[in-house]
Amino acid sequence: MTDKEKKIPYKIYLSENEMPTQYYNVRADMKKKPAPLLNPGTLKPMTAEELGHVFCDELVQQELNETDPYIDIPEEIRNFYRMYRPSPLVRAYCLEEKLQTPAKIYYKFEGNNTSGSHKLNSAIAQAYYAKKQGLKGVTTETGAGQWGTALSMACSYFGLDCKVFMVKVSYEQKPFRREVMRTYGASVTPSPSMETEVGKKINAEFPGTTGSLGCAISEAVEVATSTEGYRYVLGSVLSQVLLHQSVIGLETKIALDKYDVRPDIIIGCAGGGSNLGGLISPFAGEMLRGEADYRIIAVEPKSCPSLTRGKYVYDFCDTGEVCPLAKMYTLGSQFIPSPNHAGGLRFHGMSSIVSELYDQGYIEARAYEQTEVFAAAEEFARCEGILPAPESSHAIKGAIDEALKCKETGEEKTIVFGLTGTGYFDLTAYQQFNDGTMTDSIPTDEDIAASLAKVPQFPGNETK
Repeated sequence: MTDKEKKIPYKIYLSENEMPTQYYNVRADMKKKPAPLLNPGTLKPMTAEELGHVFCDELVQQELNETDPYIDIPEEIRNFYRMYRPSPLVRAYCLEEKLQTPAKIYYKFEGNNTSGSHKLNSAIAQAYYAKKQGLKGVTTETGAGQWGTALSMACSYFGLDCKVFMVKVSYEQKPFRREVMRTYGASVTPSPSMETEVGKKINAEFPGTTGSLGCAISEAVEVATSTEGYRYVLGSVLSQVLLHQSVIGLETKIALDKYDVRPDIIIGCAGGGSNLGGLISPFAGEMLRGEADYRIIAVEPKSCPSLTRGKYVYDFCDTGEVCPLAKMYTLGSQFIPSPNHAGGLRFHGMSSIVSELYDQGYIEARAYEQTEVFAAAEEFARCEGILPAPESSHAIKGAIDEALKCKETGEEKTIVFGLTGTGYFDLTAYQQFNDGTMTDSIPTDEDIAASLAKVPQFPGNETK
């Protein structure tokens, strides 16, 4: 270990006055922008007025903003952030020693709040804009429960009503996550439910279904658009959410720059794309401006492989087909993934920003089975003292694999990955892994083809 390396602490903390005061909008530096959201009825780009029926006005403006590289973070949001931010960038010295790798491994830990994940970064922003607009409440979906928990906390802080539709399999697997949401005042309904018309339709079409994020989104949107004083908020996928999550990457870059550390590889788990997009945004911006070059790796589950096996086309973001069309890597909105434990990665599509960066070659992608992901999670937990969420563990597995490649080649690469949250509500999954009863479920080509066949068909949107 060199003298310079010895100066790098186990945890790099920023002071509060070093926190970002602006979000970074990576679209401003993209020469080829992500494709616009389309009205499914007219196939024309969604207008601010149309989006305003579903989303808060200020969030609509952020969703449509492709020109401003930086957008101010209101003081009220920054005051809330100070309760748990800045989050630490950790040098994984113990993991490096265990792997006997020359690689240097860092992880940005986003689990230092009650929601246990990065989701609070966007939840508090969206709740703030809803309160500012004078709304009574918001509706949303949640998979593993981190987003629902974060939103319930944010709504409690601003005195807003919060209605959460939770994917049924997660509702049953993670009852304590549900109780945290209720503790913060949210109502929680397993999805698909019989409370909405779209829920009834999905239950009739897929009897006994364990649900999906696409189903839960449809129900939440239906309730929001049919209830006075409510709007719908989304925890991932949308460009506005990646904008809020850019605080992750901005803090990471500030911390690395403090010690003149330049990453070679940046890794994030990928479901809808919020944490990955947030982590990589400032680094991708450097690549887009020709200032630097990095390897960026998106890691997804083999049970829901939108980047590695999906198609880049316009598709509905929800199973009930009530949302706008987004151009993204998708498995088809009718794809119902297996009830694997990484509930936050159980979404059929991918952020338009992440999709476009992937299509342009700025990002590479890989997929893992959940048993190998949990093996990596346990190895990490035993070294680094944090029990990681199943979602985050996909990034851990990717980082370990890259570090082991460095062991083979002798290269001293610097690896940074996002540790998006903790796994203390995922002990049923860890129990199954430890008992040897955990299985892997990978969709067949026929399964994916059948779902993609239902993607909206119009000129230029063929899936074949």
